[in-house]
Amino acid sequence: MGRASSRERILDGYQEILIDSGSAAVTLDAVAARAGVSKGGLLYHFGSKEALLDGLLDRLVRLTAADIEHAGSAPEGVVQYYLRSSVADASMDKPAHRAAVAALRLLGSEPKVAEAMFEAGRLWSDLLAEHLDDPLTAELVGLIGDGLYLRATMGGGAEQPLLAQLPEAMRRLGAR
Repeated sequence: MGRASSRERILDGYQEILIDSGSAAVTLDAVAARAGVSKGGLLYHFGSKEALLDGLLDRLVRLTAADIEHAGSAPEGVVQYYLRSSVADASMDKPAHRAAVAALRLLGSEPKVAEAMFEAGRLWSDLLAEHLDDPLTAELVGLIGDGLYLRATMGGGAEQPLLAQLPEAMRRLGAR
């Protein structure tokens, strides 16, 4: 596999700084250094911190949309894929999770972040609603997935009893 483009390396650097040190540590110089590009190279791709934020949020929505496309053809079905991936994807080696964690570091200070996170959640909600007959069940499955993701993010992923009982939970919810 080839080397990532400068644009992607810059976004990676921005994400890493946000994850490791928070928004106070983000400067254009720091992002350029972390990405291994000159400040001029960074400015060529992203003319400001605002443009970096827009790039990060675009990445988050793109990665979510790609995951949703994959979910649509998952052999176990959309609902089981969503619930299982809610735990499996809460790993720091998953690109979508890294983008989400970086974006969440900006949640209180950047209104755009809430909008992008809401958009990513809406994409999943729409897909679940397409595959479940009852809107309330679709909403409940979404909330269960959110809870599984949050718990796994905090370190309780592998031993979550719901995953072992997922077929029974799905039956009780009337989900396929």
